Amino acid sequence: MSNGGGGTLHTISVLVEDKPGVLTRVAGLFSARGFNIDSLAVGPTESSGLSRMTIVINVDTKPLEQITKQLNKLINVIKILEHEPGSAVERELMLVKVRASGDDRARVMEIAEVFRVNIVDVTASTLTLEATGKPDKLEALLSLLDDFGIVELSRTGRIALGRGDRGIKERVLRAAND
Repeated sequence: MSNGGGGTLHTISVLVEDKPGVLTRVAGLFSARGFNIDSLAVGPTESSGLSRMTIVINVDTKPLEQITKQLNKLINVIKILEHEPGSAVERELMLVKVRASGDDRARVMEIAEVFRVNIVDVTASTLTLEATGKPDKLEALLSLLDDFGIVELSRTGRIALGRGDRGIKERVLRAAND
């Protein structure tokens, strides 16, 4: 998940009806306009029949405004919210399998302890770590583990909830001229 290109990372929550094809149509709006989705996570919400998509995209503000207008036209889209920087709790889950034998095993275990991540599988030559946190924490962990040799990696993509006592249904999309 890179921040390649000249834009800025934007985190968008999209509340949608839980119907077949909705994910494809929403993702298709971005790809049809040449935007690469940096991260995409979808799951159920507190309301039966509704799913929440968290999309992280690297764009400038103007094209983002055009995409949100297009998203609003999709019949299964209930609400769209762009999270302002610092206005949301953002987390990601990562599983990473690292080469770790001999002295390296103890060093990887120390790194896991410092980052407060769980070791969820152990073999004679590898350790598998489960890490949850802000994307920058996971990037920092990966940069340390890279020296040992990453065998396999899987990340969920970012999920986010706005800070404060209001839910997505009570919030408004940021105005384009803010």
